[in-house]
Amino acid sequence: MNITFSYLVTTFFRSHLINELGLCANTIASYSDCMKLLIHYACERFRCQPEAIDLSAITHELVIDFLNHLEQQRGNGPNSRNQRLAAIKTFFHFIARHVPEIALANERIQAIRLKRTEHLPPPSLTVDEVAAVIDAPDPHTLIGVRDRALLQLLYNTGARVQELADIALADLRVGSSPTVTLTGKGRKTRTIPLWQKTVELINQYVDLRNQEGIETEHLFCNARGKALTRFGIGRRVALHASRAASQCPSLQGRDVSPHIFRHTTALHLIEADNDIAVVKDWLGHADIKTTSLYLEISIERKRKALEKVPPPLGASPQETPQWKQPELLTFLTRCSRKARYVA
Repeated sequence: MNITFSYLVTTFFRSHLINELGLCANTIASYSDCMKLLIHYACERFRCQPEAIDLSAITHELVIDFLNHLEQQRGNGPNSRNQRLAAIKTFFHFIARHVPEIALANERIQAIRLKRTEHLPPPSLTVDEVAAVIDAPDPHTLIGVRDRALLQLLYNTGARVQELADIALADLRVGSSPTVTLTGKGRKTRTIPLWQKTVELINQYVDLRNQEGIETEHLFCNARGKALTRFGIGRRVALHASRAASQCPSLQGRDVSPHIFRHTTALHLIEADNDIAVVKDWLGHADIKTTSLYLEISIERKRKALEKVPPPLGASPQETPQWKQPELLTFLTRCSRKARYVA
């Protein structure tokens, strides 16, 4: 059988990503976007149709040119570039199992380094800002009650937006120890405890929905009973954050998304002195290194807060004895200085 590029691409998506890796729909969509861009780039380079692409022509030089094209022509940042590269590496790791002849090309593609990205702390909200956003929806309408419950649950759980969109009524337990079960990446589930306030808002929303004759297994839906999408949820969060800015000036000009709520939940859990392993499981992180980022942010915030507080007055510190530098180190220091002047 002559294995074509088209066959490998379709098998990669239909079999490998879904059945073997069990990736979620959003990750698969990201991989699909990357492959479409790569195929379009290769077709323009070789002036051919997608079905005519020769697998041997997809070299590590072409991949590097493609990544540079994404940055220079499409304006992609380092993070987006690295995500595209990760998808390409996964694809070539897969096809190397089926086409041994490309083993060397695969090794060279796997060796392409990720681009260094600026280490910035993820944005988050204060407790007052969270409260202002949750209070923004109109409590006298069905949509307003729904959105209050949605925002409260988002903050309570720190759920990813797709996890929130996928919640069904059957995932809720609203008894004496209320919980919600979330289905995350790789179809892994985790159960999160709920505040009583969260349960009250959810019950209020479901009761009003039932009175309107809306019957659906989804927790959050529109007026027609169709489940809210991740994009719909994102728009509602941004809308209420914008409205809340009139009461909470620190929100003015901020782009607030469901993922910022997730960052906020993580940081607030850490600052409440919860064990980092508990926070990792709460958020559904695969690697504790991801959760450790919030611990670093929390420590940095405490350090900045400490700088605003003057140290207590007390006895002056004792004078420390002067340390005399050994002659060898003095000699090496002089050598270093001479080297600078010569340079």
